[in-house]
Amino acid sequence: MAAPETNSSRAFRTLELKPRHDELIKPVELIDIVGASSLTLVARRLYNTLIGHAFGKEMGIEGQEWTIPLKELRGSHKSNERIEDSILALMKTVVTVRLKDGRTRRVQLLGGNDMGDPDRPHGTLTYSFDKKLVPLLRESTVFGKLELSVMKAFSTKYALALYEAISRRVRLEHVFSEVFTLEAFRELLGVPEGKLSTYGNLNQYAIKPALLEINAMASFELRILPIKKGRKVVAVRVGWSLKDVDGLKAAFAEVKRPRVGRKDRIKNKVEKVVP
Repeated sequence: MAAPETNSSRAFRTLELKPRHDELIKPVELIDIVGASSLTLVARRLYNTLIGHAFGKEMGIEGQEWTIPLKELRGSHKSNERIEDSILALMKTVVTVRLKDGRTRRVQLLGGNDMGDPDRPHGTLTYSFDKKLVPLLRESTVFGKLELSVMKAFSTKYALALYEAISRRVRLEHVFSEVFTLEAFRELLGVPEGKLSTYGNLNQYAIKPALLEINAMASFELRILPIKKGRKVVAVRVGWSLKDVDGLKAAFAEVKRPRVGRKDRIKNKVEKVVP
């Protein structure tokens, strides 16, 4: 994968930015990664919550720790069991990050942490980031702006992963599409090795459901076109465009609607994908 483009002609540090209400600014070093396919939707959401809680210049300080109430990580669940499972998964996940000079670096997504008594409803989590990851975050100049309410509304990890990947690309000047090899696109989506091995299965169970949710609720629209060599799909072209005012209003309204019945509401929308 090529080195990422900057979001502006002026190089500034990602950690210097101030997120707006309902916004998470996520450094590209935590988006364009290889090796996170085993993470569930719950673990990915929890990680984004930890990033949002820690976001700021302190993320660039080695050894820095943050403390967050467990209730902010628990969501609608009453127990801490899913929190523990997600934290362990994040600590065990070693990802590969592409450096600007072409080298690669392997880091853990989450460093050491202390968690309150898991049997108690209240408590806190004190956590840190891998010391090999911290310098990358400190020097980061590329990022994605993610809407918290939209991320919480997704029902599949494939929708969340694709949304994050395009959010960091959608505001690039004069860039409206990108071609991914099928292998690279599977990695981008977080498809586990050996799963959805044919393009037909990948399209049916990962791409189409992700497109439906993103096109219904995000501030941009996606189109995905398979590229064939002979009869075999070898790559995909992902195209994106920002929504107009009416499209933004419709997306905002859908995010605010109850999750129950959402699939039926949005399945009649145009799926911008070629089978």
